[in-house]
Amino acid sequence: MSDGINVITGGKGHVGFALVKELANRGERIRLLLRSDSPVFDNIECEKVMGDICDYNVLLKAFEGAETVYHVAGVVDISGKKDKQVWNVNVEGTKNVVNACKECGVKKLIYVSSVDAIRVDDSMDVIRETTEFKPDLLEGMYAKSKATATQYVIDSADENLKVCAVHPSACIGPYDNNRTSSMITVINLYSKGFFSLTFDFGGYNFVDVRDVAKGMVAAADKGRNGECYFLCGKAYTLDEFMGALARVCDKKHPKIIIKKKSIDTIIPLFEKFFKAAKLPPVVNEYAIRKICENCNFSYDKAAAELGYSPRPIEDSLRDTIKWLKEND
Repeated sequence: MSDGINVITGGKGHVGFALVKELANRGERIRLLLRSDSPVFDNIECEKVMGDICDYNVLLKAFEGAETVYHVAGVVDISGKKDKQVWNVNVEGTKNVVNACKECGVKKLIYVSSVDAIRVDDSMDVIRETTEFKPDLLEGMYAKSKATATQYVIDSADENLKVCAVHPSACIGPYDNNRTSSMITVINLYSKGFFSLTFDFGGYNFVDVRDVAKGMVAAADKGRNGECYFLCGKAYTLDEFMGALARVCDKKHPKIIIKKKSIDTIIPLFEKFFKAAKLPPVVNEYAIRKICENCNFSYDKAAAELGYSPRPIEDSLRDTIKWLKEND
């Protein structure tokens, strides 16, 4: 435990709140930069500064006297309808954070990027970290913005400001207070008897959000300046994921199989359902393309340098369902 102030942007989000809980459990001093307050912080000892990362003067106030800044805030959108906001927050806001850290004499900056910032292809048996990002080769404003922002953060490292970027994969686990995660939506629906289906194609890399939080703190303590770290788990096919979810819920493996050849017909139906139910878009054309990409991200570097060790997916699924039931 250190005596320094830890500032967190985006503390209300899934990853951000897991980090708040992790630091609080360690007895660390916490200051939150929030656009609006929330009762989820009622039992957490912390300072609060209200404002937006796009307001540079607010950042100077939030970062004053801080030792470490965890920059988690960002806009996640795969619909293509919020491209301007995605760029302004994820890129311009991140530039503001970096510059304010330097002006305020912050010692450490940990930036939450994404595996989506990495260009992958099927020729890669194992995907490892890079410090050279190529946003022009990526699809979608979210991926482009995270790649651009990550490059800016990494290039800002100097002898006065230690920076590390961490790249989580698809997060599961408790603390999705805003219910914005697509995977948490799937888990919640399945546990309540809906979405009892599986897929004969695709897969992804899943990680417990609590392990991401531990990895971020480890990056602040042990990470090398100017380096990136994958904070991910194991790659699973979608059928394996749904099978693990079935076992945790003590149900039979889903018998309804969505085949790849029929997905183009089914996507509009999924989109209409989730929109009508006011739920995050679990399935759309972009999501289908992503789950068909190589997702064999390696956390070997984080394990060796940070002591990172993700928990089994069954434990994450079980805890997610328990948390959802307790916070329904």
